[in-house]
Amino acid sequence: MDVRRKLEILADAAKYDASCASSGTEKRDARDGKGIGSTEGMGICHSYAPDGRCISLLKILMTNACMYDCLYCVNRASSNVQRARFTVDEVVDLTLDFYRRNYIEGLFLSSGIIRSPDYTMEQLVRVARKLRLEHGFKGYIHLKTIPDADPDLTTEAGLFADRLSINVELPTETGLSALAPEKDARAIRRTMGNLRVRLEEAKAERKNPKAPRFAPAGQSTQMIIGADGSTDRTILDTSANLYGSYRLKRVYYSAFSPIPDASRSLPLAAPPLMREHRLYQADWLLRFYGFSVEEIAGGAGMLPLDIDPKLAWALQHRDWFPLDVNRASREQLLRVPGLGKKAVDRILVARRHRAVRSDDLLRLRVSPGKVLPFVVLPDHRPKLGLLDGEQLVAKLRPPARQMSLGL
Repeated sequence: MDVRRKLEILADAAKYDASCASSGTEKRDARDGKGIGSTEGMGICHSYAPDGRCISLLKILMTNACMYDCLYCVNRASSNVQRARFTVDEVVDLTLDFYRRNYIEGLFLSSGIIRSPDYTMEQLVRVARKLRLEHGFKGYIHLKTIPDADPDLTTEAGLFADRLSINVELPTETGLSALAPEKDARAIRRTMGNLRVRLEEAKAERKNPKAPRFAPAGQSTQMIIGADGSTDRTILDTSANLYGSYRLKRVYYSAFSPIPDASRSLPLAAPPLMREHRLYQADWLLRFYGFSVEEIAGGAGMLPLDIDPKLAWALQHRDWFPLDVNRASREQLLRVPGLGKKAVDRILVARRHRAVRSDDLLRLRVSPGKVLPFVVLPDHRPKLGLLDGEQLVAKLRPPARQMSLGL
């Protein structure tokens, strides 16, 4: 099989993994004439996944052959998909060639498990080592970590990769045992814990310029959404635990995609992509806005699909509002629908010099329509009863869109 055909198969097989963002690493480039590549994406042509996510990495599997038979995976051992496998040199050559053509800014490399976890992890590490040491590649490298592999291999991977990731796959250990019985949730957590320790050691060693770099963009993970019966509350509880226990940079959420010849244990249809989007918004509120899981996904445990989780919280806590923009604390302002972190920081700076008025909102890059029902300004106060009326929900809910018939 030629390389082009392998690329078609193994790039398509990698599309189900969402955790390929290239943010958060240190800046490196080859403008001094030494090496090749950059982590900053200068001159890169971006491609887009069908659901709109931007992809600027060569995102492939070493092989889509796998010794595991996870029910939700199209590449499971019992699947009848066409198999392919890259050699180490083929992946290296493809990465360099695509970079020189300005197609990518780096490499996202994963693999099905072949022979053993150690053998598979060794192949991934060989690619990264060769790119870095033999070709001076300074672009971004993200490697998937094989949980059952020797910890020394994971440590070596961190010397060459910008980010390492280990997929927890499903939100609960029960779900993983049911749909992927050959995978061990405890082994996944153990590998995450070891990585956290090594990352913290590397952080402490940064004062020494001779200390080796180690996965400067940290570690991340991915959960499949909608393959089991987990509620959004359960998913967010798991995410909160992962962030707190293992200092993850990101938890990625990937809506389950129905696969050919699927097990009867799996749902027949994919969850709405809006559910995935709402989970990302809720995740952001957990990490940067001071919300708790209980506040975001209490009650029935599912996020509303028609409005974002921050607006949903505000509508359930109307007694908080309206807030005086010129007196409210930063923590209070972060809970106002329509105000992001940057907008809040701009408001805090602006109000040191004079009172912020309604006509200042646009200059501060704030959407007045979303914000004004919840705030008081020197020249604005919400209409009496607006916060208590059902018309506010209708006003703030995004308009319905006509879906394509696909004809």
